[in-house]
Amino acid sequence: MSDQHAGMGDVPGQPSHHSGFVALVGRPNAGKSTLLNACYGGKIAITSNVAQTTRRRMRAVINTDDTQVVIVDTPGLHKPQDALGKELNRAALSSLADVDVAAFLVDATKPVGRGDEWVASHVEASGAPYKLLVITKADLVEPERAAAQLHAAAALAHFDEGIIVSAKEGFNVDVFLRLVSAHLPLGPSWFPEDMDVDMTDEELVAEFVREKVLLNLREEVPHSVGVVCDGIEWAKDGHASVRATIVVEREGQKGIVIGHKGAMIKRIGISARRDVERLLDAPCYLDLRVQVRPAWRRDQSEIRRMGLSVEE
Repeated sequence: MSDQHAGMGDVPGQPSHHSGFVALVGRPNAGKSTLLNACYGGKIAITSNVAQTTRRRMRAVINTDDTQVVIVDTPGLHKPQDALGKELNRAALSSLADVDVAAFLVDATKPVGRGDEWVASHVEASGAPYKLLVITKADLVEPERAAAQLHAAAALAHFDEGIIVSAKEGFNVDVFLRLVSAHLPLGPSWFPEDMDVDMTDEELVAEFVREKVLLNLREEVPHSVGVVCDGIEWAKDGHASVRATIVVEREGQKGIVIGHKGAMIKRIGISARRDVERLLDAPCYLDLRVQVRPAWRRDQSEIRRMGLSVEE
């Protein structure tokens, strides 16, 4: 890392402020959302071991005395099977445009393959001035395996630096933040200091509910599920009433989400409500409903309606 870059443009004796955008890109389940949460110091991005967990491009804003780091979490890049998959890829690739740092994440537990090579080619072709290779999930492998993975992934493209992290254990997360912060340009903050994420409460509610569906149903219906928050209403006593619709593609999937005598949707609601109450900082009533929208993932208008389309 060059100290000259970190101080470029600074005027001796005068305060300076650096700010910029860091895009996290990689294959599905590479650990992007987990790293985002670790950098943020709390939970804003949902995580699971299901591919396509991240569907919305999310920005987390991290402020220090002299730096504002805007970290962009992106959907995992994959071979798309439908219109939704194509939209997720487009969201991820568009995040590489006009960022100051492109961080390419590679899972330490899986062999480097053609998919990683494809993602690396897009990182190399991006205009990001600083390209950082990040080997994730170091807590799941021996140090020698992580080092070998770093060496193998480094051969895929030109990277300015490489780092091994474990977001779950906090290993090298602070180093990651120091590295990206040192390569942000001089400039004012992009977002107000009291803004820590660029998603609405309604969007975050929908994400938290979908996470609980993924965690509870695993392989049964995950890719067919979407969630829309229909509204948040506040009572005079400070309680919130939250309504959300879980969208599936077939009647059989609706039955699976509801469960026997409503047991599954009750379980989903109880676990999701904890995250929603933490988000809203208030007790809440969470009303979940299930709706069938056949083949919604192949319908561009439905994808837009659910807020999953990338703005041009």
